[in-house]
This record gives sequence, structure tokens and C-alpha cells, in this order.
Amino acid sequence: MNKLFFAILFSLISTATMAQIPGGGGQRTMRSAIPADSLSYLNPKDYIIGDITVSGTKYLDKDVLIQIAKINKGDRINLPGEASANVLKNMWSQGLFDDVKLYITKIHMDTVYLDLNVTERPRLSRMRLSGIRKGEIEDVQKKLNDKTGKIVNENLLSTTTAIIKKHFNEKGYMNATVTMKQQRDPADSNSVILNVAIDKKKKVKINEVIFEGNQAFSSKRLKKFLPKTREKKFYNIFGSKKFKQDQYEEDKQSLVDKMQAKGYRDAEIVSDSVWRHDDNTVNVKIKVYEGPKYYFGNITWTGNARYSTQVLNRILRIKKGDVFSEEELSKRLNGGGPDGNDVNTLYLDDGYLTFNSEAVQTSIYNDTIDVNIRIYEGAQYTINRVMVKGNEVTNDRVIIRELATKPGQKFSKSLIMRSTRQITQLGNFDEQKIEPKPTNINPTDGTVDILYNVVEKPSDQIELSGGFGGGQLVGTLGLTFNNFSLRNLFNGKAYKPLPKGDGQKLSLRGQANGKNYQNFSFTFSEPWLGGKKPIYFSLSAYTQLSSTGQFYAKSDPRYNFLRINGVGVTLGKRLNWPDNYFQLNYSLNFDHYKLDNFRGYLLTDGTSYNIKLTQEFSRNSVDAPIFPTSGSNIRFTIQVTPPYSLLNNTNYSIATPAERYKFVEYHKWKFDAQWFTKIAGKLVLMSQTRFGFLGTYNKLVGQSPFERFKLGGDGMATYQFLQGSEIIGMRGYQNFTVVPVGSGYNPNSQTNDNIGSPIYNKFTMELRYPVIASQSATIFLLTFAEGGNTWNNFRDYNPFNIRRSVGVGARIFLPIFGLLGLDYGYGFDQIPGIPGANKGQFHFSIAQSLNGGFN
Repeated sequence: MNKLFFAILFSLISTATMAQIPGGGGQRTMRSAIPADSLSYLNPKDYIIGDITVSGTKYLDKDVLIQIAKINKGDRINLPGEASANVLKNMWSQGLFDDVKLYITKIHMDTVYLDLNVTERPRLSRMRLSGIRKGEIEDVQKKLNDKTGKIVNENLLSTTTAIIKKHFNEKGYMNATVTMKQQRDPADSNSVILNVAIDKKKKVKINEVIFEGNQAFSSKRLKKFLPKTREKKFYNIFGSKKFKQDQYEEDKQSLVDKMQAKGYRDAEIVSDSVWRHDDNTVNVKIKVYEGPKYYFGNITWTGNARYSTQVLNRILRIKKGDVFSEEELSKRLNGGGPDGNDVNTLYLDDGYLTFNSEAVQTSIYNDTIDVNIRIYEGAQYTINRVMVKGNEVTNDRVIIRELATKPGQKFSKSLIMRSTRQITQLGNFDEQKIEPKPTNINPTDGTVDILYNVVEKPSDQIELSGGFGGGQLVGTLGLTFNNFSLRNLFNGKAYKPLPKGDGQKLSLRGQANGKNYQNFSFTFSEPWLGGKKPIYFSLSAYTQLSSTGQFYAKSDPRYNFLRINGVGVTLGKRLNWPDNYFQLNYSLNFDHYKLDNFRGYLLTDGTSYNIKLTQEFSRNSVDAPIFPTSGSNIRFTIQVTPPYSLLNNTNYSIATPAERYKFVEYHKWKFDAQWFTKIAGKLVLMSQTRFGFLGTYNKLVGQSPFERFKLGGDGMATYQFLQGSEIIGMRGYQNFTVVPVGSGYNPNSQTNDNIGSPIYNKFTMELRYPVIASQSATIFLLTFAEGGNTWNNFRDYNPFNIRRSVGVGARIFLPIFGLLGLDYGYGFDQIPGIPGANKGQFHFSIAQSLNGGFN
């Protein structure tokens, strides 16, 4: 059989060789004719290889091909024989060629000259993916980029199919199919285009999760330890019910960790399997071994000199007889707990930068484990230098002055965390990329440098919009520069496009509807007045005009006019007591009102002055300004005017409204508070309560016509009430409609003279979940429940008598536009006399406050 094979093989070789002879009808070459009787298939001879050439290659290296063929110049070869067949075998095994031939180009005595002729397989010029969305195509192509330019063979086709299927398998598409067709690339004769048709099919969901071997844990409880592997049941509202292999692997480790954290130290997964239930669902079976439940025995300490065993035990908060948990022990030693009260932080806050601890299980008897905690305290370190890196616009001093870590202080982990928070609160840096790093640690003199790596992000904001207010189109243009530099105002080189880098804030805003409505405002603030102490300074001014004078004469009853001018100045100081999260601000404002037949206030005609002094006492400990996950924001505000009625001789029992309200008097009290709590994973609960009260000095004067509370809507007032009232948003109800009976609101009035109320309460609970958190955008979804109401006096006040609503929403933070919000709320309670004020309502908000979100 072998002789027959070689006879046929060399017959083909001889035929192919003769086909290349000049005049033989084939292509012209430099080969010479080899006589047909030069080789005897029955009497093979030994030859010395005089030379080997390679022909037909386009991309492959010829020397490499000769090495693959495993023949070399000077080798002895038996022709015809097995050696020549091995040459072809070696070449075909690479999968690189469509054709391989071995030619004898010359025989001289006992020397033979060979030519290895190959036809390379085509290479992949590009892939065309179809059957999936554009975004999915981009994701798949990223994983297949390295295939371009490679030879198209079975290996490439099979690995490409495997990569695509694995990609969609991980996303829950376990039935995905891949069909490939090759197409010659017209731009390159030796290249092909691979057309890849992908059919994802439907995502595979989990029909049932079955546990075996569990006794101490019920199956229901074990299923809760698999947060991303959930059954397709109606009661599984949260979490995906789709089967994803990568998430399943994570959940298996989570299952073991949770069981061990409950004292079952030896718990493990013995086996698991996944099989199809039908075309669209799978079943999962997990067999577990629980083992016995263990408890802590004696806990001893060694190596502790700085702190006594009693102090360390108090911080550890684990005692003999507690359920054994390595996870909980690690948290109490090295951090990771919600309160940050752990042994590691205790030492690091005291300068022990190189502190380390190790928990060793010294004895296991019955169900009890003794633990020895071995401590290496090391030396105390002091801070040598504090540096900032990565700030290209913001000046170093703006960042460094906010830091709680100062040269000469003992190293402190808590102060580094506080400093990181302070940098975040500036709003000029990506909070996800602020990285504090101890560097240049010098054990010789016990010093360390602290380097804060930051990444700047756009912080300036623009508001450009058009909207309807009072049935008319109002255009708005607002510019906010959050990193302004006043000292470089006259330095032309500092304009980018405005002088920046000193952490000041400049805000300019204008609204207009021709001559009918105009509103312009200006605000400048400096957080470090003088540059040496955190003394906050703010200066603001605004002017507002609303009138129908361009349509009606003054004698016409439809004519109205309102002009409000105001200026204000604020000084504030950070406090160190009760702790350094507190701030105390004082503001002095002057407002001038001029009204002519203008409804919406108790005063419709005349001139009024509002001179008010405000004291705000606040504590803000939230961990991030855009999407807080912990901390609180609490503010208590008192606002007062001089008691004019006690200082003049006006008889208020017979005074006209213009005389009564020429100088507005009142005292105003407000309390706003928010708390942020991480529920599970990235899910955050925001709880909020708000209260406001507007009081009087003199019963004869009565309530102030301004500064009242108006509840409802999204908090973005229509232009008539932009100033002079405080508008509290409440979703699920229309603007200015949540008004108590007897407040003066007339639902049939064409002028909508909602004057507001002196008392309000509002309560809110929101569940928030982030979808995107990056430098360019932050997006989170929310669901809420809230309630609120207003009252005219304390006799009627009842904080439990509220109007309720629920709904869903989303917040999008774009650095250039600020925080944008869209909510859909459903109000359950009707507003007497105002049909349709409740039920389903969409609400839109823009440029809401980030720190706390009081709007």
C-alpha cells in the first residue's frame, strides 16, 4: 500500500513538474525538464539536497516555511520515499495553505534541487456582523479585533464562533447561533470578508434553583444568598431572573461566604449542575455541605504595646460564645464595616502607618475555635509634605486649604478620608478618581508624604431653555462658573474663556418674554474670604419685572405691574464644635416691591420693603455631592425682620394694606433634613423631612404678604411667583394647588391668586440606584413616596394630615447642565375645588441643588 501511495504521489509530482516546462502550456519558470526515467519508484535513490527554494508565498516568511517543512540544504533524502511525503504532511498540518507541492527543479549527479510551492489561504480583511444592535456590534468587534489579518482556516472560524457565543452566553443568551459565509474581498484577491449572522434568540431564564444537603439552612434562605441567580417567579420583583454564567459563578462564592459567615466554617459546594428545562429556561441544582456550626472561644492578643487588651476587645466587639465568622472578624480588625470603628483604623489614626494584624486559629475543639490576634504596631509616622497632582486648572492652594492633613501632624486614615470628601465637595474633580496615596515612607525618621491624585472634570454649567409660564413663552439663559477667579479678572492670559482656578462661583441668569416679563440675577461667592480661613462670602442681586402694560392701559382692569429689586450679602464660617461638619451663615437681604393691581400676594397695590436677617445653622456630612450613599444634610434656619409695628405710631386697626405692608415684618423658621443610608449593594435610601413656619409680631398687622410657602409641582415656579414666595415641590400634584381651604385661593379665578400659606410640612422617602457613575455623566433611577400639606394656623396643624403621592423618576447629572430630573408622580388625595390637580403628573426639574437636594 505504501509503495502504491508513493508511486501515485511522485506521478503527480512528475506531472506537475512537466507542466511547468517552457512550452508545456503552463506558466513560464526557470525550472529545467527532468527526464521521466530519472526516478525509479521501484528503485529509490539517496540524494544530497543542493538547495531549497520556496515559491507562491505572499505574506509568509520563506525561511520559516523551510523550517516547518523540516528539510535543510545538505540533508540526505531518499527519492522517491517517505521523507518527501513528510515534507508535504508537515506543511498541510499548519492549516495555512490551500495547496502544497514539492517540485524537483534539477538533479546533478547525486545532488537534487527542490522547490516548495504553496498557495496561501486567504486572510481576513474584515468582518461584517449582522442580526444584533449597533452597540452590541461594537462590543463584539472589540473582542474580535485581533482576528483581522489572520489566515481564514477552521481554527479561526471555530474560535470566532466560540468568542461570540461566549459573549452572549454571559449576557443570558444561551441559545445564540452564529452563521458565517466567506466572500472574496474585491480590493485584495488574497483576502476575504467574513459575513457573520448572529441570532441571539431569547434570554434564558431560571426556572428553579434546587438545593441538596442543606439542613441548618432552608432552601428559601439559601436562595437569598444568590442575589444574581433568581428564579422566574412573580414575587422576585428585584434582580434579574436571567441565567448568566459569570454572575452564577460569583453567586456560588457568595453562597459559601454567607454560610461561613453564619458560623458554618467548613461549608462548601460539593457539586452543582445546570440543565435545560425547556427552550427558554434552565434548572440549577446545588449540593452543599454545611458542616457543624462553630463559636468563638478564647480571644487573645500578642504584640500590642500602644493599646491594652481591654481597649482592643472593646473595639473588636467579639466575645467568647459569639457565632464564629472569619468575615466579621476581618471587618472588626481591618475595616470594611459601616461605622469604620475597627482596630486597623484605631492604629492608623494614631500614626501607625505600617500597622498589621493577623488572626490565627490556635485551637479547634468540639464546636469552639480559639483565636490569637498577632499585632505588629511598627512606628508612629508624621506627615512631612502634602502634595496634589492632576489639577490642571484649579490652583494647588484651593485644594490644599481644604485638606485636613497638614505637615507635622501624625498620619491619620480618618483625616485622609475627610480630606478626600472635602476635595469631592469642591465639585471640580471626578469623585471616582480621587486617590490619596502615602508615599516616600521613611522608617529612619518616621515621616511620610501624602499625595492626592485628582482628575479635573468640567464644572461650569449652562442653562438654555424655553418654557411656558402663565400661558406665555419664557426664554431662559443661565451661566454658572464654579471655579471662577476674580483676582485674574484683568489678566488676559487667564481667560479660558473666563479666568478660572480659584474655586469662586459666578452665576448669571436671565429670563425674558419681551417687555411682559423680565428677570435677571447675579451671584458671586468666595468660600475662603481673605484666603486664610474658611469664611464664606456671597453677594447677590436681582431684578424682576412682570406687567401686562404692553397690552392694556393702566385704566384697564386687566392691567397689572410688579417690580422687585433685591440685593443680599452672606457671611459664613465653618465650626469645629460640635464637630467640623457644622457651618454657621448670616445673611442680610433687602427686597423692594412695587405693585399695581398685581395679584398673587396679600398686597396688590403699593410699595413694600423687606429687610431680613437670616441665620442658618447646618451640618453636611454626605459623602458625595451628586449621588450620596451615606451621611446627612441638616439645616435649621431663622429669618427675622425688625418689628416695625412696635417702633412706629401707625394705627394698624384702620391702616390700609399699603400702609400695613410698607415695611414687611415677620419671623420665619425652617427645618430641612436628609439622611442617606446604603441598603444593599448600590441601592440607597434617602429620607427627608421639611418644616416651615411664618410667624407674626403683631396680630393687628397679621401675616406677611411675602415669604409664604406654596406646595406642589416640581418646585420650578412659573415666572409670576419666582420671587417673594418659597415654592416646595411635591410630585403627583400640579404647581400651586396643594392649598388648604380658606387660604384665599380661588380655583375659578383667572389670575390664579394663590397667596400661599404660613405653615407647611413635607416628608419624602426615595430609593435610588445608580445606572452610570463617571466623569462625563451620572445617572440614577429612583422610586419615591412623599406627602405634605399646608396650614393657615397652628390650630389646624396636623403633621399626619397630609396629601400623599408615589412615583418613579430619574436624575441625570451632566457637568455642563447640572442636575436634570424627570419624575412621574401619582397623587392619591384630591384638592377640594380643583379637579385634576392630583393623580398622574409628569414633573421636570433642572439645576437642582446637589448638596442635599433641597429645592
